[in-house]
Order: sequence, then C-alpha cells, then structure tokens
Amino acid sequence: MPTDVTGTVFELKVWQALREIPYGETRSYSEVARAIGSPGAVRAVASACARNRVALIIPCHRVVRQGGAVGGYRWGPERKRRILSLEQERRGHG
Repeated sequence: MPTDVTGTVFELKVWQALREIPYGETRSYSEVARAIGSPGAVRAVASACARNRVALIIPCHRVVRQGGAVGGYRWGPERKRRILSLEQERRGHG
C-alpha cells in the first residue's frame, strides 16, 4: 500500500523495514538496523521510530529492545504493550 510520508532517506528506509515486519511479530532495534544495512545505527533506528507519525501504517510498535522489553513509544509504552498483545492474540486465532 503506497503511503505518502515525509522523512529523510534513512527514515524512509527504516519505515519500509518496519512495514515488512509480519503482523504479530517484533524485531529489535538492532535487527532493524542490520536489515537496512546499517548495523551500527541502532540509536538512529530508534530515533526514526520516534519520528514516525503514522503508527499503525508504519508499525513502529513492532520494534522492541534487544531483550524483548517494550522500550519507548511515541504514544506511551502501555499503548505499545496493548497493541502488541492484540496483534499476538489475533495472529494466534488467524
């Protein structure tokens, strides 16, 4: 689905990688950094996630910390937990 969003070239790469994370799954910030060919850019990936303004179209909620902790979220960590939980529940019944 085409999305008209504005961002830097790096942000657009990150956001495209986020759109490729399957529904109900998560990736760590470092996994996303490796997926876009910038393994040292973990903090930049986190910043790109934070600048995402279209959360459910570009699913930044699917990116978590290395150990699986939720981490930050523009709309609050509790909302991120809830969205992830709903996706995992629905994926299990799909």
